[in-house]
Amino acid sequence: MPHRERAAIDEELTPPYELRVPAEQTAPFIFCSPHSGRIYPRPFLEASRLDPHTLRKSEDCFVDELFSAVVDGGAPLLAARFPRAYLDVNREPFELDPELFVDKLPPHANTQSIRVAGGLGTIARIVADGEEIYSERMRVAQAIARIEALYVPFHAALSELIEATRSRFGYAVLIDCHSMPSTSSQGSANRPDFVLGDRFGASCDGRLTRLVRDMLAGRGYEVQLNRPYAGGFITEHYGRPARGVHTLQIEINRGLYLDEAALQPTTGFARLKDTLTFLSQRLFRDLPHLAVRRAAAE
Repeated sequence: MPHRERAAIDEELTPPYELRVPAEQTAPFIFCSPHSGRIYPRPFLEASRLDPHTLRKSEDCFVDELFSAVVDGGAPLLAARFPRAYLDVNREPFELDPELFVDKLPPHANTQSIRVAGGLGTIARIVADGEEIYSERMRVAQAIARIEALYVPFHAALSELIEATRSRFGYAVLIDCHSMPSTSSQGSANRPDFVLGDRFGASCDGRLTRLVRDMLAGRGYEVQLNRPYAGGFITEHYGRPARGVHTLQIEINRGLYLDEAALQPTTGFARLKDTLTFLSQRLFRDLPHLAVRRAAAE
């Protein structure tokens, strides 16, 4: 099975990401959509006890398309082509769940994280609503094949974009783009329209967070900071304001643009895309002065 899975990865997921770049990068921004991938390899579908539609419950449906106008505005957009249910690049590279494997994990695997305990490690055990993905346990070699073929090149591309942007402009701003269900898994009250995550101020200049919050609130949206999402591995790993890299995670309520049962865009999609285009244009115009002053102070 590992050889067959690697062959399917090579055939269906080469390259593992889509990189859209402007004719010239004129903004010190990179946009990243790590969970909008929608190519499900055949061996994965065969190994799953779930139907393809149920597997998509973990997908950030169409988030890459919501932000696609940033490329015309002068910033690159990196999007995974593989789905989060297959491999999650917003985790450590070896954040792995022992319950998922028949053989022993390598000693460098992180088996104790909260995300692993919840079934949502680098190789997820469950989809977003808690349903088990696999009909039987897999071998560690299968996980390593996915990590080497997909995780490593995705993060290499993201790191290269950040370094090239920082080299060109003196700093880089990474916007990590996600979506969230309109209600919590317990079915409680509706969530806000947006949640901005900056690791409680650690991953970016607070003026970036406040500017995005104020612009969205000015358009009539409800915005919360860091709760329930403060930012995952990408925000934590790349956000280094003291080194000139500012990272902000944006979570979008799917109820704004998606029929969450059918997983199809609603009439709200166009309005939301217009909002995000407006947001990016304002950021490209107004933010560099904030970041330059911060960099100079450090």
